[in-house]
Amino acid sequence: MADRARDTLPLPDYDHLPMGGLESRIRSLTSRQLKDLLVYEQAHADRLPVTEVLATRLEQLQAGAEPTSGDPGALRPESGARRAGSPVTPATSPQPFGPPPHGTPDQRGKPKSDRT
Repeated sequence: MADRARDTLPLPDYDHLPMGGLESRIRSLTSRQLKDLLVYEQAHADRLPVTEVLATRLEQLQAGAEPTSGDPGALRPESGARRAGSPVTPATSPQPFGPPPHGTPDQRGKPKSDRT
């Protein structure tokens, strides 16, 4: 069952925003919108870093700061396709390497002859 409060939040897909994207995107919100987000956060997940970011921005607005456009390049999980599969490519994979100098399970290392 969908939560009605979630549907009225000023940020779409708020519950799934990464912290880096949230910090930038709340810069465009008004005091009332930030209060709504703060109340929602405290009633649901109550994540300390998120409540601190929201409360700090709310204090800035109450001290006279103005809402800005925020960072348009902020992480937006609600837009864009998600990549499926492994992020490893031939360009990012390591170079092949030989067995360690002490041998492998099927080829044991040989003791040095100069030790007594």
